[in-house]
Amino acid sequence: MREAGGRTHEAYRGITACGDWSHGGAEYKFEKIVSRSPLPIGKGVSMCARQKFPILMLIPVALMLASFGGASRADTVSDAMDQAYEHSETRALVVLVNDAADRVFTKGEAAFAEFRVADSRWRKGETYVFVLDRQGNMVVHPDPALEGKNVLDLRDINGKPIIRGLIATATSLPDKPSGWYHYEWPVPNGLLPRWKSTYVRLIQAPSGKGYIVGAGMYNDEMERPFVVDMVKDAVGQIEANGEAAFKLFHDQTGPFIAKDAYIFVFDPKGVDLVNPGFPSLEGRNLMELKDTQGKQIIQEMLKVVQTSGSGWVDYMWPKPGDSVSTQKSAYVSKAKMGDQWALVGCGVYLANAPKATSKEKKLTAPELMALVSEAAALLHEQGESAYPELRTKGSNWFRDNTYFFVWAMDGTRVFHAADPGKEGQNDAGIVDVHGRPYGKMFLEAGNSPAGEGWVHYMYPEPGDIFPTWKSTFVKRVTYPDGKQYLVGSGIYNMQMDKAFIEDVVNRASEVVTQEGQAGFAKLRDKTGPFVFMDTYVFLQKPDGVELVNAGQPSLEGKDLSALQDLQGKPFVKDYIAVAMQKGSAWVEYEWYRPGQNSTTRKLTYVRKVQSGADTYIVGSGYYPQE
Repeated sequence: MREAGGRTHEAYRGITACGDWSHGGAEYKFEKIVSRSPLPIGKGVSMCARQKFPILMLIPVALMLASFGGASRADTVSDAMDQAYEHSETRALVVLVNDAADRVFTKGEAAFAEFRVADSRWRKGETYVFVLDRQGNMVVHPDPALEGKNVLDLRDINGKPIIRGLIATATSLPDKPSGWYHYEWPVPNGLLPRWKSTYVRLIQAPSGKGYIVGAGMYNDEMERPFVVDMVKDAVGQIEANGEAAFKLFHDQTGPFIAKDAYIFVFDPKGVDLVNPGFPSLEGRNLMELKDTQGKQIIQEMLKVVQTSGSGWVDYMWPKPGDSVSTQKSAYVSKAKMGDQWALVGCGVYLANAPKATSKEKKLTAPELMALVSEAAALLHEQGESAYPELRTKGSNWFRDNTYFFVWAMDGTRVFHAADPGKEGQNDAGIVDVHGRPYGKMFLEAGNSPAGEGWVHYMYPEPGDIFPTWKSTFVKRVTYPDGKQYLVGSGIYNMQMDKAFIEDVVNRASEVVTQEGQAGFAKLRDKTGPFVFMDTYVFLQKPDGVELVNAGQPSLEGKDLSALQDLQGKPFVKDYIAVAMQKGSAWVEYEWYRPGQNSTTRKLTYVRKVQSGADTYIVGSGYYPQE
């Protein structure tokens, strides 16, 4: 019998289970093939709803088998029901790891020789089985530089501890000897790191020694079981350590922040206790928080854990850089915390999640730039006399959540259409929830040679407390009395546009031209104007060596000139050549969008920049919404 994604017990080989299963408030459709080993027709036992053979009869058997010894046995059938993997590659990987663990359980260390055979089931292409011991010694691995070594301190490009994380995944909770761990790692013979999801299982060999058996896959998409696994681990940490576990959930290099997912915690009254994505919300009561379609998100989540203990809640929320909302799915579970309980959850955008249709046409980036220029012209002609017109709701200047503000060049708000109460205060030092100093950025854009520019930051929509991306265009203007001011207007969740990319590349080029290498740190600053949403600036030498890359710092110092896109196009060589010849250009190629495992079109803008005797290529790209 195979349980929890693949563990086989010889006496039950050939059993198939299929039907509907409800577990933890969620319903699953499943068809679990218990063994890959073929049997003559009639030899196996089929347990299906259509045969009126109760699936619950599997549970006593599973519990009996699980009692044989913790880490040496498989998880229970109820855990298997959570493993409703959407992608066949994920299911195959789980089967591979569990079958490898079965080999170690029955054959012990003699199985390691099988795992080392190239082009075998255990080692083929990007997929391979590895074996670790509890001390971090790599017992089996295709890379000779790793096998036989203690690799406990191996980390990914972001400093995330790979080996320590894999071991903890299989050993930190006594009743959970398997699970998923996510980190960034280059594909074999590749330069660019991608998210890798690795499944591991703790197993005991006949010798009595415990091993961690695992395999990984390069998959940018989250699966429901990944989320369930993360939440279960978080619940275990809270029930074992109480509030002391909260520090783990904030650790950017820990197991509770992966891809675009993170653990959040609420108390029964709706107070946000842990929110790594938006720490400024911690301590606030979000019971009335609604999604973009009016659904009361926190109330729905609390209802699920109070009635079912755990389950899924779907709601609509815009992805960074998207102008419309996409369905986001959160798995939530109740956790004991001393004499109290807490709601623990994790939300993700799953593959092929439904997307809302835009109810209204938002201004595009060029349209907003034109509108700000018109307002600047009006203020240049009329000065303060134009304020009543700019404050008129329903006018071209003030509609929905689009409105104008005016700052003095020292950062003092002299006019704010949506909130006159803010007039007179100085906001030159104001920062958003992530520490991005957008007040300073406004003034820098206004004081630049161009006298204008885009600033992207997190800010709540009027009447809301949850910050979202806002893109604001500001422009320097001279009033009739000769004084200079800064006029601006912004749009929430504006769709990424070529105008944004050209603006950020041009401003980065100014920094490099004026400051040379001394300005590189500004391009890397993740709270600065050159990193926002999933956009960042890169800088290369004309020979293809990467000098600055805030998005993937591990590439710095490497020659990328031979890099090809997913269609074999040498796009780095192409954009360097066109930039050197024409000075600037847009290039197009096929690439993986963050959070997706399928190829999509990427557009990148590059400029040739001269700083003294040094020549550089400055660029940035985005994924257009099709």
